[in-house]
Amino acid sequence: MKIVLWGTYDTGKPRIRILRDGMRALGIEVHEIHAGIWEDIGDKSSLRGVHKWMFRGLRLLAAYPRLVWRYLHAPEHDLVLVSYPGQLDVLVARLFLWIRHKPLVLDWFISAYDTIVKDRKLLGARSPLAWLLWGTEWLGAHAATASFMDTAAHARRMEGLFRLPSGSIGRVWVGAEARMFQPRPAPPAMKSPYLRVLFYGQFIPLHGVETIIEAARLTREEPIRWTLIGRGQQGPYIRRMLAEDPLPHLEWIEWVEYDALPDHIAESDVCLGIFGSSCKAASVIPNKVFQVIAAGRPLISRDSSAIRELLVDAPPCVSLIPAGDAAALADAVRRHVGSGRNHVTQCHAAIRSMITPAAVGHQLCDFLAQRFGQETTHP
Repeated sequence: MKIVLWGTYDTGKPRIRILRDGMRALGIEVHEIHAGIWEDIGDKSSLRGVHKWMFRGLRLLAAYPRLVWRYLHAPEHDLVLVSYPGQLDVLVARLFLWIRHKPLVLDWFISAYDTIVKDRKLLGARSPLAWLLWGTEWLGAHAATASFMDTAAHARRMEGLFRLPSGSIGRVWVGAEARMFQPRPAPPAMKSPYLRVLFYGQFIPLHGVETIIEAARLTREEPIRWTLIGRGQQGPYIRRMLAEDPLPHLEWIEWVEYDALPDHIAESDVCLGIFGSSCKAASVIPNKVFQVIAAGRPLISRDSSAIRELLVDAPPCVSLIPAGDAAALADAVRRHVGSGRNHVTQCHAAIRSMITPAAVGHQLCDFLAQRFGQETTHP
């Protein structure tokens, strides 16, 4: 199978790298036609001000003519894949793809409307810009021949939110980059009488960082050390929480490079997923959950229909707790005190093979086979 990966997809995100590596691991020929627009922005919603969005818009407008020209001169292929953030890319692609009569597949992954309006509430649902976001994504969903998201729960939510037929959106997990996230013991120098708990990610409502702060307060007199790595929308709120009631046993690191995350995971006894109570939080499995599982570390996260797709029944190394429940989080962390680290490299052993790039590539190929026939199945 030959696939053209087309558009302004964000190569700074693990999602597209895993999809691309997974396809190539299966022997699929991937021809990339790409313009880098978003790689310097970790959080797209952090772009504030008309002038910043105008600058990005001008870069998009300047990129599309060349992207179209390169596609029209691309070698023969079976289909075109547009990946995140592809809401505008898929509309542009639809305008000229009929020339070569190729299917157009959208990796929707994250909805801008759902993120900005529903989850983070940065725009009111009745604002003109919110309606513009909804309309753009509605058009994009209909412009694609087929589309998929990261979980079935997420796909069903998007079908309801954008009034799409039930079952019309597929599922392809995010997975983890196996070359980076592998089980390994902590360095000998890291031996400590304290249980080390790690959270990393954006400070956004979906992650429920305030729940982690409250759990740390409940364990302030216990041999537990908490580390937060991240920044974002809720950063000022978290800073006020810590200023009003300082926690000496909690360390906040605002930023580390992506390549340094495996070291921080290896130095931790327990890693945290997400604890937000929003509908979006219940329908996604974030990067960190896949990465922690791939690294063989014990995991605590909120229970949801999405994570049950991956875990089915929570294995011994996973604690699933109610969303936003600080007391339950504190209790789940306490259960790891004194448990030792000898077992950790065996954590999630049955799941790790299911979330490698090659396994994600198989999921994608199975989805394409269902939509377009057996000629697109993987080797």
